[in-house]
Amino acid sequence: MSPGFIVAIVGAESTGKSTLAAELCAALRAEGRDATFVPEYLREFCDRLRRTPVQSEQAHIAFEQTRRIAAAAAVHELVIADTTALMIAVYSDIVFGDTSLYADAELAHRRCDLTVLTALDLPWQPDVLRDGEHVREPVDAKVRAALHRSQSAYSVVGGSGEARLAAALKVVRRALSPPEAEPGQRWQWVCERCGDVDCERHLLPRG
Repeated sequence: MSPGFIVAIVGAESTGKSTLAAELCAALRAEGRDATFVPEYLREFCDRLRRTPVQSEQAHIAFEQTRRIAAAAAVHELVIADTTALMIAVYSDIVFGDTSLYADAELAHRRCDLTVLTALDLPWQPDVLRDGEHVREPVDAKVRAALHRSQSAYSVVGGSGEARLAAALKVVRRALSPPEAEPGQRWQWVCERCGDVDCERHLLPRG
């Protein structure tokens, strides 16, 4: 059996990753797809221990997220992953100034067949695990840089509610049924704004 198609949902804090991942999986199942959802292990870790991780625990969290995604891909046609080790590496960099996790995280992320980056257009929602709205743009920039280093094409998904889900579904359907590529080439759809640091700013509400 070939490994399943992995869709990675990544993005800064409070950009709707978990909600989008769960809704996307449910919508694809309704279409008859053998889809499964891999939740964010970091949240499980924090809920279980009732605290955020220390620096020495970050590598384990990244490894476990990667392991769970791979395990799901071994038995399902389609895997929707609520973040990958890439996000752990980014937060290890932001919080602890530790860049040592990037190499393994970027290598693991290359296994993902499609990356969806959630836009910064949703209102900030406070959460005990979140640092604050001020970190969203720095995190977004580091995620983009890591995706570029790992040579991972990505598509930015914006909008709220049903519009955000519809945009994500369009991206996934396009990736699952791509146009024919040249012999020996792997087709991937790249958002026309990918690589632009200001990609989401045109979506932000004007104050």
